[in-house]
Amino acid sequence: MAIARATKRRRISPPDSLTEGSFKNSLAHNGYLEHIAGWNLEQDYEQRPRKQKKDAESTRLPIKTAEGRIESLVLPLEEEEEEKSFLGRGSDTESAIEEMAVEEKPPGLSIQQQIIEAKEELARIGTLLSEDLEEHSGGFRKLAEIAASSNPTIKGLALATQLAVYKDVIPGYRIRPLGEAESGEKISKDVRRLRSFEQALVSSYQSYVKELAKCARSSASDASEATPSISTVAISCACTLLLAVPHFNFRTELIKIMVDKLGSKSRDSGFTKCLEALEKLFRDDEDGNPSLDGVIQLTKMMKARDYRVDENVLNTFLHLRLLSELSYRASQNRVDKRVEDGPKPKTKREFRTKRERKVLKERKAVEKEFKEADAIVSHEERERLQSETLKVVFITYFRILKARNPQLSGAVLEGLAKYAHLINQDFFGDLLEALKDLISNTSNLIPEEDESTTQPPSHNPLRSSLLCTTTAFALLEGQDVSRSASSLNLDLTFFTTHLYKSLHSSALNPDIELSAKSLRLPDPHSSTPDLLPPPTSNKINLKTPSALLLRALASVLLPRTVSPLRVAAFVKQLYICSLHLPEKSTQAVLGLLNQVMKVHGRKIAGLWNTEERKGDGVFDGLRGDLEGSNPFASTLWEGELLRCHYVPAVREGVKVVERVVKGMR
Repeated sequence: MAIARATKRRRISPPDSLTEGSFKNSLAHNGYLEHIAGWNLEQDYEQRPRKQKKDAESTRLPIKTAEGRIESLVLPLEEEEEEKSFLGRGSDTESAIEEMAVEEKPPGLSIQQQIIEAKEELARIGTLLSEDLEEHSGGFRKLAEIAASSNPTIKGLALATQLAVYKDVIPGYRIRPLGEAESGEKISKDVRRLRSFEQALVSSYQSYVKELAKCARSSASDASEATPSISTVAISCACTLLLAVPHFNFRTELIKIMVDKLGSKSRDSGFTKCLEALEKLFRDDEDGNPSLDGVIQLTKMMKARDYRVDENVLNTFLHLRLLSELSYRASQNRVDKRVEDGPKPKTKREFRTKRERKVLKERKAVEKEFKEADAIVSHEERERLQSETLKVVFITYFRILKARNPQLSGAVLEGLAKYAHLINQDFFGDLLEALKDLISNTSNLIPEEDESTTQPPSHNPLRSSLLCTTTAFALLEGQDVSRSASSLNLDLTFFTTHLYKSLHSSALNPDIELSAKSLRLPDPHSSTPDLLPPPTSNKINLKTPSALLLRALASVLLPRTVSPLRVAAFVKQLYICSLHLPEKSTQAVLGLLNQVMKVHGRKIAGLWNTEERKGDGVFDGLRGDLEGSNPFASTLWEGELLRCHYVPAVREGVKVVERVVKGMR
């Protein structure tokens, strides 16, 4: 038997030349041991990034429940992972790429680039909303998010974009909130889709109106350079939106934005826009609700500010449509409705069966629903709203008259002169007493000439007194003749006497033919040309003092019940004043005298004939007592001077009056 050879084993011990001591010495010589001592293996392991397990996404399709709601099915994690097992878990490389994409942020953009991107995004959202509103209703929220930007330019662009979108998408009816019964009832899919869109529209529109109110108020609290531009944009958007959709929800909030601006002390472009918007709203209002809301809010604002507001704010009342449409008379307490004279004629009742009555009742109910859907306001409802508006206007006017506010007295008198035909008898006594006190105070407040005073008077006493007189006579003219003769006991002697006394001062007034819109050049010979008053603000009553004077004179002289002594005194004074009036006013006075002679020619024909004097003594034109001036003791010699007037029309007017007098003989 052969002996097997032993297996050779590899020697793993170091060679003799490298002993244990020499090996350690070599490592120490290379610095390897010192490098190992500085290692912190636990810390390195702690700082190593870990792979987080991503949340598993459910790939199940949503299901529709028995109640009609759409819900997504959520499965346990084990079942979801088993279902996705055949797709794999995803490689580590893909997860790393996703993490980098999340952590990576775009570099900082310049302001100009941000504005350009915001414009593109706003245009894209607006296009989507114009294509399909119900499908892209989330665009309203995206527009609101862009409008929340801190950049004023982007914010202004977003507000203007929202304005254009809402003007196009707002329906022609008011969206009312859903009740509990309506929310739980079963409806079709189309109706549910429409209701959800309407509620989303109302919610986003409410947020937009609140943002406009916040931006409009920002000018009062913030003092940055960009804030006034944002407030101007917000006010402009609110004015445009109110005029475009006055029937829609949150109309009161839009009016409040304008009223708050009108109550401020600043008179900038925003103030003018709000003023013009309210005036246009009052003129174009067809149903009466917007006008009533605007008048109520303006009245509350003026009362809260103790009527320290601009007179143009009060003049907005003169743009109300009730001036030409309403036929009722009202005061600050009640409204007189029209009562038909005589009993109503009896109509023969038509016989209808029970079935016919039922069908007729259902038909009337359907017609009523159609009217509500079309937002048609009945004639009776419109008159009721206009009557309430008129009552609020009279309350405001009377409070201002009682407060003796000189800044607003002219605006109140212009308003009362226009609303005189709509005032009932309950308001006459208090109103006439207030007008008398106002004329007395105006006469006492006429400043005397003082060289040390450089500021011109801000109040025009002549115009105020003429407006008071015109209003007083317009009260009588606006009533029925039979009622005014029997039941109305109006003593207008005070106003007649005051008008007679003011004829001379009116004739010598250099601005008698200048209205509120007339251009006034500074006096070149004035020592203080820079301190001249600016042009008067635009008034609703654009009549000149000359026109107001002629209207008051016509109310005094044209009625047939006027005494001959009063007519003669006024005619004598008018001939004297014609020598000092401008040419146009002189022509107007001669035209009025022509009408007066056609009515009272036989009573005062003796003024043109020196041989038919009926009075003894001397005529006193400066006497305060009108009847005591003794006009028949004089003659109209001023007519001979008017025959030599430099204007041919005046010369012809005098001849026409004299021909009428000769025809009366």
